[in-house]
Amino acid sequence: MEKKTLNQFQRLKKGERAAKYSTLANLALSIFKGVFGLLSGSVALLADSINSFSDIFASLAVYIGLKLSRRKPDEKFPYGYYKAETLSSLIIAGVILFSGLEIVSESVQGIINPQPLKIPFFAILVAAISVAVSYLMSRYKQKVGEEIESPALLGDAKHSLIDVFSSLLVFVGLIASYIGYLSLQGVAGLLVSLLIIWMGLKIGKNAVLVLLDATLDPKTVEQIRDLALTVDGVENVHEVKVRSSGPYIFAELHLETKKEMSVEKAHRISDEVEEKIKNNVKKVETLMVHIEPAEKDKVRFALAIENNNGLKSVPSKHFGKASHFIIWDIRKGDNGEVDCYHIIDNPAKNMGKKRGIKTAEFLANEEVDVILGWDIGEGPQYVLSNSFISTSIPQGETLDEIMEKSRKKIQ
Repeated sequence: MEKKTLNQFQRLKKGERAAKYSTLANLALSIFKGVFGLLSGSVALLADSINSFSDIFASLAVYIGLKLSRRKPDEKFPYGYYKAETLSSLIIAGVILFSGLEIVSESVQGIINPQPLKIPFFAILVAAISVAVSYLMSRYKQKVGEEIESPALLGDAKHSLIDVFSSLLVFVGLIASYIGYLSLQGVAGLLVSLLIIWMGLKIGKNAVLVLLDATLDPKTVEQIRDLALTVDGVENVHEVKVRSSGPYIFAELHLETKKEMSVEKAHRISDEVEEKIKNNVKKVETLMVHIEPAEKDKVRFALAIENNNGLKSVPSKHFGKASHFIIWDIRKGDNGEVDCYHIIDNPAKNMGKKRGIKTAEFLANEEVDVILGWDIGEGPQYVLSNSFISTSIPQGETLDEIMEKSRKKIQ
C-alpha cells in the first residue's frame, strides 16, 4: 500500500510541475503578443494575446487542482481530494468560453473596421514564435497527462493544441493583411474564437459528467467484469459501477459464488478479485467487492458405485477405487424432482498414485456441487474444497434411498 501511495504522489507532483511550466509559458506569450499587438495595431494578435492570457488562468486552475489532489484523505473527505482536479477542468471550460466570446467581439470589429499593420515584420515573427511555443507546450502536457492519466492536464493539452491552430490562423491573417487583405485579420480571429468555444463546451461537458459520477469509460467497466470472471469460484458478475475522480477511478462490483461457500473462501475470492483487477487496471484507486450466493435452479450430486446397472447399481464405500460414478441433477422447487442422471467411468480407478486426487479433479470438471461418500481422503478433500464442492455422508443403503434423501434435502 505504501508503494502505491508514493507512486500516486509522484504522478500528481509531475502533473503539478507541468501545469506550472505551462502557466509561466502562457504568461510570457500573453505579454509578448499583447505588447506587439498594440505596437503593430493587429487585432488578431491582440485576440491571440487574450487567448493566451486566459490560458494562464486555465493552467493555474489545473495546477491548483493537482496540488489539492495530492492531499491525503481525511475525515471530511474520506475519498480524497481527487475531484478537485475535475472541478478545475470545469473552471478551464468557463475560462475558455469567456475568452472565445471576447475574441468574437474583437474579431468582428477587425472585420468591420480593419487597420493596416504598423510593424508587420515583428507582428508576423511573434505569431510564428507563438505557433512553435504552443505546439511544444501541447506535446509536453499531452505526454505528462497520458503518463499520469490526468483529465485536467489532458484537457489543458487540447487547449494548447487549439492555441497552435489559432496562432497559425493569426499568422496567416497577418501575412494576408501585410499583402493587402486587411479584413482577413478579423476573419482569422473569428475562426479562432469558434475553435475555442467548441473546445470549451467539450471540456465542460466531460467535467460535469464526471462530477455527476457518470460512467465515461465503458471499456474499463467491461475489462473489470472480464477480469473478475477469470477468478476461480466466481459464478457471475451482475453489476459493475465505475466513477471517475481526477486521474483515478473508484469501482464497485457484485459477484455471485456458490451458495454453500464458507465465509473464509468468499473472503479469499474477494481478495483475489481485488488483486487481479488492481494489477491490470492501474488507475483503480478503490475497489469494493460485494459477494452474494448464486441462485441455481438445480444441484448436481455424485456418488461412487461398484457397477454400471442403472438405478439398480450398488453404492461403493470407496472413492478413488470406485469403478463408476452416478451423477444426477435435482431441480429446486416444491417437488425437488430428479431432473436427469448418467453413469460415467472413473478414469483414475487403475492409477497407482494420487488416484483419489485425480478422481476429485475429474468430478470437479463434471461441475458437481455435492459429492456423497463414506471415505474421501485428505488430498481429495483439499481438491474438492478448492473447487467449492461440498461433501456429505450418504443417507441410506441403496441407491434409491440415497437419491430420495438427497431430493428431500433440496426441498
